[in-house]
Amino acid sequence: MPIIKTINGISPQIPQDCFIADNATIVGDVSMGNQCSVWFNAVVRGDVHYIKIGDKVNIQDGAVIHATYLKSPTHIGNNVSIGHNAIVHGCTIHDNVLVGMGSIIMDDCVIESNCIIAAGAVVTKNTRVASGSIYAGVPAKKVKDISEELISGEIHRIANNYIKYSGWFK
Repeated sequence: MPIIKTINGISPQIPQDCFIADNATIVGDVSMGNQCSVWFNAVVRGDVHYIKIGDKVNIQDGAVIHATYLKSPTHIGNNVSIGHNAIVHGCTIHDNVLVGMGSIIMDDCVIESNCIIAAGAVVTKNTRVASGSIYAGVPAKKVKDISEELISGEIHRIANNYIKYSGWFK
């Protein structure tokens, strides 16, 4: 059974159509949209500030979603894929974003819509990633504009695939 805990009287809000893996952890002030999935060993920790997650968001194996105490909540838009072992901390991610495996997005960053954060990238505090960008590296920098093929072939494909995958476990 997943660990779903109330913290300071606030319980996670998880719609019935979401998939939460058996060993995922979701605690505190977390609200999730429809058709989301939280995969094996992922942690969504709304203990020190709130975390708002839109529709069709997948938080893949080993990812950590957290915030900064009383300062930086976490907002995740719709149709967002958070890759395996990524860290998303106290930031805002708009719609249609792919956060690559092992990447880190730090406090007070804003990732605008239709972006890819490459695997292993580190988006440092207060960075704003403009819509339609691909960021990579340590620290992450813009490497190019995103193509329509990547938006439909990667961002939308992965988000839709994770809805399909979660159906296998329900």
